Amino acid sequence: MDRVIAAATFAVGVLVGMLVCLEIGRRLGLRRIARDPQRAMAGIGAVEGAVFGLYGLLLAFTFSGAPARLDTRRQLIAEEANSIGTAYLRLDLLPADSQPALRAAFREYLDSRLGVYRKLPDLEAAKAELARSGRIQSEIWAAALAATRAPDGHPDAAKLLVPALNAMIDITTTRMMAARIHPPPIIFALLFLLALVCSVLAGFGMAEGKHRSWLHIVVFAVVTVVSVYVILEIEYPRTGFIRMDAYDQVLADLQLQMR
Repeated sequence: MDRVIAAATFAVGVLVGMLVCLEIGRRLGLRRIARDPQRAMAGIGAVEGAVFGLYGLLLAFTFSGAPARLDTRRQLIAEEANSIGTAYLRLDLLPADSQPALRAAFREYLDSRLGVYRKLPDLEAAKAELARSGRIQSEIWAAALAATRAPDGHPDAAKLLVPALNAMIDITTTRMMAARIHPPPIIFALLFLLALVCSVLAGFGMAEGKHRSWLHIVVFAVVTVVSVYVILEIEYPRTGFIRMDAYDQVLADLQLQMR
């Protein structure tokens, strides 16, 4: 699991930076007007339009990608539940005397898998739980392979159980990679930088007024900051207000069925 970008910290940084840059832009505009009152604002409309348009596109693309990645993570939870459930049911193909230990290992494994995500945003605790899941996987795999070779088991036990176990193990890697897929950090750095540049330009344009328009300043800053904050909340679920506990319930329900 990789380090995450804290949405609240990032949003506060953007907000403070924008307010400062709005004031800087306004003071630069006042100086320009003082030097050349007639042509102080000539030609800045095209530059403002280009920069604001670029920032809007960047926000739109980043915003549209985050929910898609969130949906993929939700679907993978259901896939993991199906994989574990299928493998657990196929334990019936094994000799009766080897089933209790394996069923107990499955319950422990599912408890560990739930623990990985319940311990977030504590990354160190989640990594430790993930390592425990890997150890239990290895134990299940070794015990299941040994049981399929027993003479009193189902003749097709290996053919049916081994692929199910393989799918159960593979989905953990798939989920881990899905949790790591985010826009490159440079995209968020660019979001931050362009927010500051747009603030300077906006403050420069507002210098024509005698007084600061706090309504425009607050609305511009808040709308931008909230948009960036929501993107990060969606991009890094389980670390902020957006949680996936409701989707983890499918694994919790499966856990109850195993008892």
